[in-house]
Parts: sequence; structure tokens; C-alpha cells
Amino acid sequence: MEDKALKVRRLQEMDVQGKRVLVRVDYNVPLKGEKVLDNTRIRETLPTLKRLIEAEAKIVLIAHLGRPKGKPEGKHSLKPVAAELEKLSKYKVNFAADCIGEAADSVVSKLSGGEIALLENLRFHPEEEKNDAGFAKQLAKHGELFIQEAFGAIHRAHASTTGVAKFLPGCIGLLVQKELEFLDRVINNPQRPFLAILGGAKVSDKIGVTLRLLDRVDGMLIGGAMCYTFLQAQGVSIGKSLLEAERVEDAKRIIEKAYSKEVELLLPADHLAVKEIKEDASTQLSQGMAVPEGWIGVDIGPRSIEIFQEKIAAAKTIFWNGPMGIFEMKPFSKGSFAVAKAMAEATAKGAVTIVGGGDSLAVLGQAGLSGKMSHCSTGGGASLEFLEGKLLPGLAALSKEQP
Repeated sequence: MEDKALKVRRLQEMDVQGKRVLVRVDYNVPLKGEKVLDNTRIRETLPTLKRLIEAEAKIVLIAHLGRPKGKPEGKHSLKPVAAELEKLSKYKVNFAADCIGEAADSVVSKLSGGEIALLENLRFHPEEEKNDAGFAKQLAKHGELFIQEAFGAIHRAHASTTGVAKFLPGCIGLLVQKELEFLDRVINNPQRPFLAILGGAKVSDKIGVTLRLLDRVDGMLIGGAMCYTFLQAQGVSIGKSLLEAERVEDAKRIIEKAYSKEVELLLPADHLAVKEIKEDASTQLSQGMAVPEGWIGVDIGPRSIEIFQEKIAAAKTIFWNGPMGIFEMKPFSKGSFAVAKAMAEATAKGAVTIVGGGDSLAVLGQAGLSGKMSHCSTGGGASLEFLEGKLLPGLAALSKEQP
């Protein structure tokens, strides 16, 4: 972990007794209508909320949901999230129809010790993502103290993650502490062999962290659509599979670094392919690493699954970010589910397993394996940037060295 990241106050160091506490949480959860499809991010904040409730604090929660483009949109309302939090916590959650102004002030002013308010989506205001100081000051009015508990948003320099910290004394909550502790262990003190599994659509999102991990890991498995850019870099035919042509040189650089570091970097040995991406499409298994002309790779194949499972079983520390295929469509989910199952089995045998990224968490949820890992990170982008060695803005804003 960066030295600066260590110099932040923790919740345990703050006097929260009877105080009005503004808590930035990450409740950016998947919704289907009014139903929360995965409540992991909500559940993970409960230990901090419990501590605040026991201290008779007046708890004001702020969060974002989706990308509503700076104006109110019903489908991005946090109201269903308030209902889910109420169900999980077994405490009444007072919902405010806005995060600033009269609607918010009214709800916050009526809070008694040990009560919770959840304010409406921060991103209904364009000032949030612009890190507007005036907007941050309006949010800060709701609290006497600030707790950063939104690990999934801590890599963003927004009004609610960095701006508020200029107006209130702040600290990190129990969830952020847990996240940093596990990720720090991955970087600095892993049990070996240490294996990284990277998937998902884009190479561009993961270049920095991949290069950084190659200094630490003993092996790396690459699946998902990003593998096709790596295959192209090696002159392997990828048919019509997703390609980031502008990242081929980066992929070559990663392959060369793995070779020079004597890190085993494995790409899929075979693929499940379709002519068009739809659930009922006819499928074909490739006979090797190449995808047939005119076909699109949508998942790793059975031989790849077998190899990946063997590597996972032999590892003592495993970091996974990104699915192996288009897991949202059942016919293309076998690779992702197989990795999840192999990691659960490795955990049961004593391996340290860390999963980051919303899609990977969704795979675990669908496979019924969410509780079977050592740690499920609530922040995909944040975990990658932390592992890449970047100082996260939400932590920098809370640094004790800050003026």
C-alpha cells in the first residue's frame, strides 16, 4: 500500500457518540424494476452502520446509482435501495427525495440518535461528478463528521468522495479498512503460488494493473473478450471476436514482460464461438487457440476450463477480476462459473481468494458462491487502481497530511 494511503483516520479513532455523521456509501447496485438483484454492496456496509447505531449517531447516507446524466430519473432512484437496506438492517430507513435542499434538510433535521436517513441519488446533480465545491459544502451541512465507506467510488474525485472531506473531519469506515487490508496483502505479502485471473471486455482498463501484477504473481490467466487482443498480438486468428486494435502493442508489451519475469501467462486453448451474439445462437467449439473465420468468441472452451481449474487448484493466493465470457447469457457462462467454482474449492482448502469487479461478483451471486471467497471487493475499478499503485482520490482527501 502507498505510504500516504496509510495515514488516514479510521472509524475506531473517531468520537461518533451522538454525532450527526455523513457516510458516503456505494449503493450502486443492479436493479430490476423495484427489486435489488445483488445486495452485496449494501450488506457490506452493515458493520459500520451497526457501530454508528450503537453510538446513537444520527446517520446520513449519501450514494449514487447508475449514470443519470445530472438530472432526476425514476429508474435511477435510490428508493428501492432504501427498502432493501431497511430489510437487511432491520432498522427504519428515512428516505429523502433529494440529497440537498429542503427535502434533504427536513429528513436530516428530524433524525434522532441511532436513526438512518438515505438521501436521493447524488448524480441527479451534475455538480457531483464535477467535484463542485458549493455542492460539496451543501452535502457537508448534513454532518458533523464524514465517513468514507464507498470503496467502489473512492477512485473518483467527486464532490461526495473528495470535496466533502474539505469541510468535515473524516475517516474511513470498516468496509474500506477491510478492502485495503486484503488488497495490501495481495500486493505485499501473498502466499505462493500467487495467481491472477483477468477477464472482461477491455484490455485498456487493465494495462496498468496487469503490468504491476507481473512484478508480483507467479502465474496469470487471461480470458474474456480481452484475450482476443492478446491472441491477435501473437498472430493468432480471432475471427470476428472483439478486438482493441489500438491495444495490440500494449498486449505485446505485457506478453514480453511476463516472459522476462518468468511468469506463466496463459491464454485460452479453445473457445466457444457463435456467428451472432444472441442466447439461442448456434455454437461451435474451436479446435485450438484460433477462432474460425466469421465466428465470434463468447466464452473459453472446455480444454481451457480444465487448464484454468488446474492452475487455480495449485495456487495459494488468487486475485480474479472479470468474467471469462458473456456470462449474462446462460449458454456462454460455463467458463465464468467454472472459475468461480474452482476458486470456492481453493478457498475451502486454505487459499486466499479475492474477487473484484461488479461482473465477477454477479457471477458469484448467480452461482451461489458469494460467501465462499476470502474477500469479495465491492470496487472493481478502485481495486484495480489500488493494485496498480495509484493513490485513490477518496483516500488522499482524508490523509492526515492534508491541510
